[in-house]
Amino acid sequence: MTGRERREQLITISRTLFAEKGFDGTSIEEIAATAQVSKPVVYEHFGGKEGVYAVVVDREMQKLLGMITAALSASHSLIKLERAALALLQYIEESSEGFRILVRDSHAASGTGTFASLISEIASQVEDVLADEFKGRGYDPKLAPMYAQMLVGMVALTGQWWLDVRKPGREEVASHLVNLAWNGLTGLNPMPQITATSKGLELSAMAPLPPRPTEKELKEAQKARAKELKEAEKARERELKERERLLREAERAREREEKLRQREARLAERAAKLEQE
Repeated sequence: MTGRERREQLITISRTLFAEKGFDGTSIEEIAATAQVSKPVVYEHFGGKEGVYAVVVDREMQKLLGMITAALSASHSLIKLERAALALLQYIEESSEGFRILVRDSHAASGTGTFASLISEIASQVEDVLADEFKGRGYDPKLAPMYAQMLVGMVALTGQWWLDVRKPGREEVASHLVNLAWNGLTGLNPMPQITATSKGLELSAMAPLPPRPTEKELKEAQKARAKELKEAEKARERELKERERLLREAERAREREEKLRQREARLAERAAKLEQE
């Protein structure tokens, strides 16, 4: 087994043990014994239990954040919400051990904080989405951070509950989450379903390709760009007219000053003649 293969083996074994017993309940001896190596081998690769725990936690956080980021690349806000909920539930379904590690109170040795810090990172991404949505609907975008925490907290707590019960299925849970978040209690749909766009979607932690705009979106973008250019042209015309007006006023002011100077000179000349007489 190569050094890289041994390192990956130790990470996999440690991940399972941390998920079952937590950081304090897992020992270097147990990790080494399960991997059938001596303790110095573990120390050589990670420096101790804290080192391997930090690697495990960081990998799980990056995987979940990557899936959430991919979900938030959708164009419509409803689709973003659906896919974000599906991404979390998919991660829980496929990486139950990793999620159990994240939702435990993370040990200080992880260097990445607790599950709350992960939720805050996700909420900061959702905040930008909500701010744009609020602007478009005439709401105060300054409230977006608060709503982002509410929304992400609701999804995260539901995920923790679903980790053990696993019923109903992933898409059904996501549809009810989105139903509550999108419609509110007063407008709940009695039979919510995931949209066809998100149904059956499997997300990857790989960096997502930017969504390809539809023909309608392209036309809207072109119209918006044309409108911006037209407004910019009008602004330049107004600026030129204003500049010309200021130049004309300055020229008239100089002419008035010149006439006043000439008049004062004539009066001074007349006064001097009167004195001589």
